[in-house]
Amino acid sequence: MPQDAAVLKKTLSLAPVIPVIILDDVSAARAMAEALVAGGLPVLEVTLRTPNALKVMAEMAKVPGAIVGSGTVRTAEHMRQSVDAGCQFMVSPGASPRLLDAAEDVAIPLLPGIGTPTEAMTLAERGYTYLKFFPAEAMGGVPVLKSFASPLPDLTFCPTGGIDPAKAKTYLALPNVICVGGSWVTPGDAVAAGDFARIEQLAREAAALAG
Repeated sequence: MPQDAAVLKKTLSLAPVIPVIILDDVSAARAMAEALVAGGLPVLEVTLRTPNALKVMAEMAKVPGAIVGSGTVRTAEHMRQSVDAGCQFMVSPGASPRLLDAAEDVAIPLLPGIGTPTEAMTLAERGYTYLKFFPAEAMGGVPVLKSFASPLPDLTFCPTGGIDPAKAKTYLALPNVICVGGSWVTPGDAVAAGDFARIEQLAREAAALAG
């Protein structure tokens, strides 16, 4: 089965927000992961958008309680690298046929990205029930996901892209949304300053959105 729905559901249910992390500084990886986990956000998506992303993932995976996934996964090689780095899930901005074929041979689950009903239906035909809605705000946001609920009742979404705390709360109120992805919990200025106390506080506020 291309997507282990039970495993992915368990992972995505752990917190209302998955931090979407773009980090190149390997020396900051563990401190950031520790701050996020301490704040109540154990599920971390590290994007493959920096030269040291794989090293960052490997460091974060060493942090007790952290469940690290790879983001911006676009190739079979990215998938192999994700497994080697200790990732427990993968996230893609889209879902090309070649990528889906490659996912069949990978032991960790893929959360593929969609933007339209046709894409969602295509993935459902291949056994996917948990999907990333991306780029969420640019694709129409909450009204679009709300309109997906009736014709696509078997699908659950993790919207990502352009979401802030206020918007997150609106998305999380939808019955077909399990969590949201967001980069606001790891602002660049806080990372650059090594202000992990601020990141922990932002994580704590994001974790509270579940209530």
